[in-house]
Amino acid sequence: MRNKYICLDIGGTKVLGVIFDENKNIVYRIKKKTKAEEGSGKIEEKIIKVVDELITTSGIQINDIVAIGAGAPGVINENTGEIIYTPNLPWRNYNIRSVIESKFQVPFYVGNDVKVGVLGEWKFGAGVGRRNIIGIFVGTGVGGGIIVENRLFTGSYHAAGELGHIVLNTEGPYCNCGQRGCLEAYAGKIGMTKEIRAEVARGRKTILKDLMDPNMTLLKSKTMKKAVDENDELAIEIMDRAIYYLAAGAGSFVNIFDPDMVILGGGVIEAMGDYIMPRFKKQIRRFALPDVLQNTELVQSALGDDAVVYGALALVTNKSF
Repeated sequence: MRNKYICLDIGGTKVLGVIFDENKNIVYRIKKKTKAEEGSGKIEEKIIKVVDELITTSGIQINDIVAIGAGAPGVINENTGEIIYTPNLPWRNYNIRSVIESKFQVPFYVGNDVKVGVLGEWKFGAGVGRRNIIGIFVGTGVGGGIIVENRLFTGSYHAAGELGHIVLNTEGPYCNCGQRGCLEAYAGKIGMTKEIRAEVARGRKTILKDLMDPNMTLLKSKTMKKAVDENDELAIEIMDRAIYYLAAGAGSFVNIFDPDMVILGGGVIEAMGDYIMPRFKKQIRRFALPDVLQNTELVQSALGDDAVVYGALALVTNKSF
């Protein structure tokens, strides 16, 4: 009987795969590391291996699977299953749907990972019952998703929701997208790591110098949390700056969209929500119109690391695009 769903969170460093039962409960999960530098073929093999292992080790049969859903980074045509472009994986104009469907002979649905994560929060997490939601996920970068009148807004060419690239300072630090002063350049882990290394090079004293591996290209959320918990001056300065700009960006989104709710999620929020959320709620008052903000709930993601797989379930079960 077809009553199970396989859902995937595909990233540059890992593939998380889960099985949902007919009651939308996770009954099995597997996580495998990926290495984007090994090329698209290797990542494709890893995805197929994760699905194969989910089936064989959980004891279910392929005939039990209704469909497979996934969130993946990049600009994705949700209608055709084509990954048009992704910055962290070696895919361009890659039709992942045809690959997965030809291998497993079940329907496959895919969308941008952060948009899918916001979709998961809307359908199964913090945003249940809301019509208009802004989701901002803070991790390596800053991604976003927008629910407008009970639909995920994807734009004319599937690229809507790049909230991390609102320009907040035209003379600010360079972002990986090539612009200057993007929200992501201040609040994402790449931007914070660059600023910490620059301050250490200037001679700033900080425990982050010892906590961070010299070869580490990216600050870990738990490392930043430890430094902030120990009242490290530089860590607090960098984090408070990130919160300030996060609030500035979110305030603009509140003014534009008049949402029921703003949801903050992603690895940085998951690790440091207790520190970030009260400061974010205070700072956003500086940037959002009071009469609009008073009707907007400001909340943390309820699903955490599982937001994307729950969103993939929503793709499969609700055909939300």
